[in-house]
Amino acid sequence: MKAKDYFDKIASYYDKWYLTPIGRYVDETEKDQVFSLWQTKKGLVLDLGCGTGNYTVELIKRQIKVVGLDASFSMLLLARKKLSSACLVQADALVLPFKDNIFEGVLSITLFEFLSSPEEVLKEVYRVLKPRGEVVIGTMNTFSLWFFFKRLKTLFTETAYRYARFYTINQLKKLLKQAGFKNIKTSGVIYLPAFIPPILIPLAQRLDRKWANTGFKHFAAFVLIRGERP
Repeated sequence: MKAKDYFDKIASYYDKWYLTPIGRYVDETEKDQVFSLWQTKKGLVLDLGCGTGNYTVELIKRQIKVVGLDASFSMLLLARKKLSSACLVQADALVLPFKDNIFEGVLSITLFEFLSSPEEVLKEVYRVLKPRGEVVIGTMNTFSLWFFFKRLKTLFTETAYRYARFYTINQLKKLLKQAGFKNIKTSGVIYLPAFIPPILIPLAQRLDRKWANTGFKHFAAFVLIRGERP
């Protein structure tokens, strides 16, 4: 089974995790960190790998014009229910169906883990960005307690992580530099494993605030990188 087929399969219950205490904590913490890096306030942006529209909704709340793109038709059907008038496109990230220099920014959250050719996708991202346009990418980190245990789980049951390739911050930096991006910044959040009891969420939040932009970010479950097209 390919990653796309797996996400088509789980689309109907994908968003339910965000309703759990740990899911709400992760979603809120990741969004806070994403939008601490994200700078685009106007113009057209691309939510690359938009899934069910979690970040597409957030961008629209911030009064940003956005196009959501995903390979999974089932995920886009759910996004459409949340976003009746938004522009949603089914397409492969390897061949973006857009003109050159059209977007002010590209946001891509938990997509790159499931790409077979991230270098080629970054070439496409670079192409569709305007000069001085930004890209912000959020991925799962190789060096984290969270994904150490998630990997173990894939030995016994099928999860999305079976199809994922995790990255380190340094690997993400290398990818962006090779693609030609400049002014690169990084950060990371989510330090405790997924099975922590809700009573420890306030502790987790304190660690996120304290460590997001320190050397500890190399051990966060969710790592972020921002770059600009010169």
